[in-house]
Amino acid sequence: MAAPRQAVRQIAPAALPAFTQELDQAADQSRQGSDLAPPQRFVAQWSVCVHIQRHPEIAADLRRWENAAGSGDATQAREAASHIGRILDAARAAVGLPIH
Repeated sequence: MAAPRQAVRQIAPAALPAFTQELDQAADQSRQGSDLAPPQRFVAQWSVCVHIQRHPEIAADLRRWENAAGSGDATQAREAASHIGRILDAARAAVGLPIH
């Protein structure tokens, strides 16, 4: 996990504690259940995060829609959720992950 950790350190240093905590959790879950799904989800999630943060205009757009989603207006929240979904789908595709 050295390369993903380095990418997070360079791109989003404030997220490094969350990265480390989630990595530890994924490793623990994998060991407890003899299951590779937790580390795979972890890598997918952080690959998407790093991709978005490497593109400041996409990151700013995502933050704007996340703020709009929390505005309290149901119509605006639905529109924001749709935009957030498209941003995440595009990022997943860009890093070679299937789109949900």
